[in-house]
Amino acid sequence: MTKPSNGDNCHREEIHWPSLIAAVVSISSVGIAIGLGLPLLSIILEKRGISSTMIGLNSAMAGIAAMIAAPVTMKLAHSYGVARTMLWAVLVSALSGLGFYYAEQFWMWFPLRLAFHGATTTLFILSEFWINAAAPPRRRGLVLGIYATVLSVGFATGPLLFSLIGSEGVLPFMVAAIAILAAAVPIFIARGESPALDTEQERHFFRYIFLVPTATAAVFVFGAVEAGGLSLFPIYATRSGFTESQAALLLTVMGVGNMIFQIPLGMLSDHMKDRRILLGVMATVGLAGSLALPWLSQNWLLMAAVLFFWGGSVSGLYTVGLSHLGSRLTGSDLAAANAAFVFCYAVGTVAGPQAIGAAIDISGNHGFAWAIAGFFALYVLVSLGRLFFKPKRT
Repeated sequence: MTKPSNGDNCHREEIHWPSLIAAVVSISSVGIAIGLGLPLLSIILEKRGISSTMIGLNSAMAGIAAMIAAPVTMKLAHSYGVARTMLWAVLVSALSGLGFYYAEQFWMWFPLRLAFHGATTTLFILSEFWINAAAPPRRRGLVLGIYATVLSVGFATGPLLFSLIGSEGVLPFMVAAIAILAAAVPIFIARGESPALDTEQERHFFRYIFLVPTATAAVFVFGAVEAGGLSLFPIYATRSGFTESQAALLLTVMGVGNMIFQIPLGMLSDHMKDRRILLGVMATVGLAGSLALPWLSQNWLLMAAVLFFWGGSVSGLYTVGLSHLGSRLTGSDLAAANAAFVFCYAVGTVAGPQAIGAAIDISGNHGFAWAIAGFFALYVLVSLGRLFFKPKRT
């Protein structure tokens, strides 16, 4: 059920470090494995002569797996508990990740993708629920900012490991599996502090998508812009006249903005009575930055400066959206809404590349900017609508 706006004040303010460390460290280990695995799998398939279309289709299984796993996760957590479900998900993701090395037939990679990304989705959902449930209400934004920053470091560490160990042999798969299995250690240690789900969720899963729409719409836009933007930005940048190295460096600048801004944005959200205002401001920054891209495409330094702040605002939609979700719901409702939150992110990761790619085909290179601006404009409208017509709830 939704909580009153002043409900945060009546809860504890101490940080339960074992719970938070278990959730943050475990999901960061998974982030390292995913950051290593995604380029690894694509490179191996390319070496095997698999077409780019089929590689893309196989990669799309990640979003489909997440959409399937989101509602299933809550049933498993209710039946077996949060910590136990996470431990099983660690095992499934580690074994399926290692299974890619031994799967010689390409068709085998499709069920492996479903198993791997379905299990990691379960870990994301339950880790974020655990963090939201354990974080002190007045410091929830700070805690989630730390989570987002550490997770970003984990994702960045994966490609670094890939550059060091390469794609040959079983070693990279073993490293990824060990990284995932390491997540089980803090989960097992803190299993007694994992949040309980004593009651069944009050609503059907899909109703949670619309229960706190300002949060779920934010993560949908984040997923669309992140997946579509990161995958197609190198094409946009090189067509605009930048070299491949310059385009890669621009993505790095965006990633740095992502990491630097998460804790400050989380702390700022802790001092706001209504986090929807901050979400609307970040979406507006994203909209303005998107619209400015065509006019910055001839100046690398200006493009880098805009992308630095733009990257922080885009990722802030996830962090602050998750914090907003935690400030409105508790218990089983929060867990189910967290699953819906990740489900919307998965939908965004599927919709974003399709929409942005189609916009480039239809209206030329700058269709990249117009499509991303369209996603942000949609969220600005949603945000304004909720502020003016539902000011006390979502």
